[in-house]
Amino acid sequence: MHLVLDILKNTFFITGLVMVMMLFIEYINVRSRGHSFARLQRSPMRQIVVGALLGIIPGCIGGFAAVSLFTHRMLSFGALVAMTIATTGDEAFLLLAMTPHTAILLNGILLAIAVTAGWLVNRCVKNFPTPFTAAHFALHDHERAPAQGGRFRANIVDNLRHLSFQRAMLLCGLLIFTVAMLSGALEHHHVHDASPAHGAILFGERWLNWLFAGISLVSLVLIASVDEHFLDEHLWGHVIRRHFFKIFLWTLGALTVIAIIHELFGRDDMHAWIGDNRLLVLLTAILVGLIPESGPHLIFVTLYASGSIPFSVLLANCVLQEGHTALPLLAESPRAFMWVKILKTGMALLIGLGGYCGGF
Repeated sequence: MHLVLDILKNTFFITGLVMVMMLFIEYINVRSRGHSFARLQRSPMRQIVVGALLGIIPGCIGGFAAVSLFTHRMLSFGALVAMTIATTGDEAFLLLAMTPHTAILLNGILLAIAVTAGWLVNRCVKNFPTPFTAAHFALHDHERAPAQGGRFRANIVDNLRHLSFQRAMLLCGLLIFTVAMLSGALEHHHVHDASPAHGAILFGERWLNWLFAGISLVSLVLIASVDEHFLDEHLWGHVIRRHFFKIFLWTLGALTVIAIIHELFGRDDMHAWIGDNRLLVLLTAILVGLIPESGPHLIFVTLYASGSIPFSVLLANCVLQEGHTALPLLAESPRAFMWVKILKTGMALLIGLGGYCGGF
């Protein structure tokens, strides 16, 4: 019973953090109304850097924007490759929630690899064909331009007086999550970076709980202040309906699988088996990395957070996978998608085998 409660507590903790970060980023993204990328066409290196920075944004927003820009020849093929290397999709939120030290380190490494690989690809590939029309520009257009002339703020008192079901659910959920974070009810002890031995006090679990509780409170005010269109279309329609249950179920499934394996075989035995079969685990991570979808890759985040796999396996998987940000690319240009995956498979193998030989 204790094991079940522990799994559920960690699942709610991780899913809650992911939802809070997604809601906050969704608001910031729409509030900014996007930017003009016309100057990018004059600087190939700037395109690569922008592509990598868009990719490093947690979730799908930055990746979808980069695909849109690539389809209109505002980003080069090298910049597209850089984006897909830098991004880890929704797993970025989960990694930040489970092991923040690793998230910061991993993002820095992925950013460096992305910029370097993008530059090399641009040197070797000139004018990769992008047979798209202007109609394809609106991959996430509803997130780039708020409705009604860019106004999506409303009166908080009026919103609370005429409380919709969606707003009530979001406010109640965030309030419960904030109280749980502040009270320590969701604190856990199974993630690497949660223990004091793994780093600075700034990234201790209690401090992180307070930090995310503060972000939750800000999100609470934002949800109370936005108009119904933004709430229904973006916060409820995009974040909750499209991501909540998928993330919750994948998180629950991954944590359950790891917990069952630990109970059946013992943590030390599992670590010993993985240590004896690192090459097989690496090849599995690379095969799973080929899947253009968020969710399956969570197993490797969880395995690393529990100390079961080395960093190089996680890095190889993250280089190759890009969540579901490449799905629009697969739909519109299978050729571009295929070449991106081929190039990244080679890089993931080099990184993974380098880690295997180097022992990291």
